[in-house]
Amino acid sequence: MWGRARASKIERVSTTRVDLTKFAWLSIAAALVTIALKSAAWLITGSVGLLSDAAESVVNLVAAIVALIALRVAAKPADKNHHYGHSKAEYFSSAIEGVMIFVAASVILVLGIQRLLNPQPLEQVGIGLLISVVAAAVNGAVAMVLIKAGRRYNSITLRADGQHLMTDLITSVGVVVGVGLVWLTGWKILDPIVAIAVGINILWTGWRLVSESTAGLMDESLPKETNARIREILDTHTGDEIRFHALRTRVSGARAFMEMHMLVPGAWSVKEGHDAMEDLIDEIRDEFPDLHVTGHLEPVEDPRSYEDEHLD
Repeated sequence: MWGRARASKIERVSTTRVDLTKFAWLSIAAALVTIALKSAAWLITGSVGLLSDAAESVVNLVAAIVALIALRVAAKPADKNHHYGHSKAEYFSSAIEGVMIFVAASVILVLGIQRLLNPQPLEQVGIGLLISVVAAAVNGAVAMVLIKAGRRYNSITLRADGQHLMTDLITSVGVVVGVGLVWLTGWKILDPIVAIAVGINILWTGWRLVSESTAGLMDESLPKETNARIREILDTHTGDEIRFHALRTRVSGARAFMEMHMLVPGAWSVKEGHDAMEDLIDEIRDEFPDLHVTGHLEPVEDPRSYEDEHLD
């Protein structure tokens, strides 16, 4: 009947799916608006600093389109070729966005250095700065919406897009201040210095995005605090009859997974083991409702049940 209880598994998962593509469309709309505004500000003033700000918004647009595609793919349910779903598509979006940021930053740095070597006067700075402030306000509002949604739905794509827009906002503020100082002081060299500073800041943002997406593709575990809390729950059920080992967790896009081996007396019936596992999973899911939990029953007396202890 039991044989080796390794074959007995219980899995409980969350089936709730939320359509997040509306946030990607919002990001696309914001990118189009800010590109138009920032390009106008650059054309009016001739500021390479404002040009660098506009270039970042072009990256935002491409990133938002990639995010839309990634969110649509990630929302697909598991199928015969993808048993664990498609949630890792979000990491590709984040990685692509990071790479595009590197490209944009490189272009900005080259333009900034060129202008640094050959400073040029700016024109109609007041109007250009006013337009940039409006564009920054649009980015700030959308960034807060995306970051909030990313945290609520545990979407790395929305968080990455929101963080990028927030970085763009900070960049725009720096550019406005820098170009404003050029306007007030007449120091033309400040304009390319601002552009170079923007490029370096964007490079740092791209590095963080690529690092986060790489960690996700490598099946990084849940946060230490979450793992510690799960271990605490298991410890409350550990005793002479029940033991646990091979606790593993991982994050895959908006989904989180947990696996464990539960050792129970071999004399227990299948129903007794099943009920104990179900009760434990219910307790874990009460605290972490979106966690996909897989439990693996083994007889505590069987030496073969301890072959996977090294997985702890």
